[in-house]
Amino acid sequence: MTAATPTIDRLCTNTIRTLAIDGVQKANSGHPGLPLGAAPLAYTLWQKHLAFDPSAPGWADRDRFVLSAGHGSMLLYALLHLYGFPLSLDDVKAFRQWGSKTPGHPEFGLTAGVEATTGPLGQGAANAVGMAIAERWLAAHFNRPGHAIVDHRTFALMGDGCLMEGISYEAASLAGHLKLGKLVWLYDSNAISLDGPTALSFTEDVAKRMEACGWRVLTVADGNEDFAALDAALKTARQDVGQPTFVVVKTTIGFGSPKKAGTHHVHGSPLGDEELAATKKALGFDPAQSFAVPSEAKAAFAAAGARGQQARLDWEKRLAAWAVAFPALAAEWKTMQAGELPAGWDAELLSFPATQGLATRQSGGKAVNHFAAKIPWLIGGDADLSVSTNTAIEKGGDFDGGAGAGGRNLRYGVREHAMGAIANGIACHGGPRTYTATFFCFSDYMKPAIRLAALSHLPTIFAFTHDSIGLGEDGPTHQPVEHLAALRATPNVHVVRPCDANEAVEAWRYALARTHGPTVLVFSRQKTTTWDRAKCGAAAGLRRGAYVLAEAGGGKPRALLIATGSEVEVAMAAREQLEAKGVPTRVVSMACQEQFLAQDAAWRESVLPSGVAARVSIEAAATFGWQRFLGASGVAIGVDRFGASAPAERIYAEYGLTAAAVVAAVQQQLR
Repeated sequence: MTAATPTIDRLCTNTIRTLAIDGVQKANSGHPGLPLGAAPLAYTLWQKHLAFDPSAPGWADRDRFVLSAGHGSMLLYALLHLYGFPLSLDDVKAFRQWGSKTPGHPEFGLTAGVEATTGPLGQGAANAVGMAIAERWLAAHFNRPGHAIVDHRTFALMGDGCLMEGISYEAASLAGHLKLGKLVWLYDSNAISLDGPTALSFTEDVAKRMEACGWRVLTVADGNEDFAALDAALKTARQDVGQPTFVVVKTTIGFGSPKKAGTHHVHGSPLGDEELAATKKALGFDPAQSFAVPSEAKAAFAAAGARGQQARLDWEKRLAAWAVAFPALAAEWKTMQAGELPAGWDAELLSFPATQGLATRQSGGKAVNHFAAKIPWLIGGDADLSVSTNTAIEKGGDFDGGAGAGGRNLRYGVREHAMGAIANGIACHGGPRTYTATFFCFSDYMKPAIRLAALSHLPTIFAFTHDSIGLGEDGPTHQPVEHLAALRATPNVHVVRPCDANEAVEAWRYALARTHGPTVLVFSRQKTTTWDRAKCGAAAGLRRGAYVLAEAGGGKPRALLIATGSEVEVAMAAREQLEAKGVPTRVVSMACQEQFLAQDAAWRESVLPSGVAARVSIEAAATFGWQRFLGASGVAIGVDRFGASAPAERIYAEYGLTAAAVVAAVQQQLR
């Protein structure tokens, strides 16, 4: 410490700064620039404006803070430790090490107080929009006059990189349209990126862009030293004026570093021992001490945590009074907050009779509406395609952020990337169960969000229709080919492609029952046969990933046909021909490979007996990944090229997705 004692605000801020740079230096890896520059903003927010309780990190009515610029994770870890969250100094010292609670970028569910998994820039900004939507929906659904049990705000801290990413524009546009007045984006505007000055590639007027999107824009000219201006801006930002708020905070990246401040050299590399010592000295700290927390600062941080605890206890009293006044709502709240679904939600399932000609997007749409009637907090949306995806909740109303904030249909517009990340934000927030919908080919735009949902173990449901070359005349730009394989290759993603109407019902049931990862539902545009379940295996077999849909004559198959979705129809037709030729043939519907592989060995053997070598998989998609089920001699029939523009029947014939081709493949193996 210097001889002159700094103000408590400056002392606390510099404690955050030095703790962060010590963590980066010890790891010899990380990003010191953002914590040094943004610490005054973060401190002012957490100390004076953010509602949180470190003793109850999951408090439902807490304010949310999302570090969208996740590379600056040591800023967040320093805050969590100093404010009393269950993150020890040893955890901070283990930054970026194996098994630590302080990984290189924040991970939801791993570290208490981390509200979203961030790092891929812009994702956290969109997550925050989802959290603000969730808050507003919950408030509309549960609050009653004199009983406001949902009333909190969402803050996201981002840098220049977040705002360069297109997802942030998509999310900002929707948030402005919805007038999410309890959403605040904090822009750490330091004009430096990893390669150098942002002027190399980013010279637009971001404030005007945000104004054009319907945001209130505030500016703090000196985010390095002007604590009063930071406090005033945040105080204004907390006021809900029917617009989200964008606060531009001008900072110096690496503030305090004598040689590196204001340069890209401090963005993503440790300061080094010499510069670390010089920076600590400039900030009034002893260069010889590491991970120092002065007693005055410790007391100030603790006082803020205590205030938050009292706020949470006051809220619990209000919650108890509300529960007495509205017991039915309280029971719903309790179930929802536990991450559960209402009792009996799947006791009675829709059942479709055997028939020809019903696309699974149609039956899937009926299924989601059936379940929505049982689950009041199921909400979902689409990318301007509900008339095609059939996923709108009938009579559910549209969420408009205002008088219609209780609406259950989210109109995302043509914003697939933001849609996925916003849905993840709703899931991170807790409360509503949510899903998205668009054409399967456009999952390309959503892949980063789907991946982060999987990494975060979020139960987001991603529904896709128009699932294959069966789309037909729209041609290869809209016909997914590699998408099933790509999503199946993503850890913790379960991909479900139902073959008929009753499997479509089971697919939605499966997705809603799954709570520790995202589920991708893939539905057809083209009509498919609804199989006679009195003669075929029960559709409930989907719950185990794969099951015997049609058994071989005599019960002892010589050939196995494994198919998904609309191609089960091809397999069934081939089975009929093979049986007529004296080849006992079993058809297996493998709607979800991941779930089948998770079953015990006995079940897998009962469905795909190892003694049957003649095997054919049939799927109108890339064949990558099917060999694990086919063995050395099996044949994968699929689409290992792009599609074509023509009627679906013609494309299937030209690509060899026919019963005749399947029969020939089996006969070749039996020779």
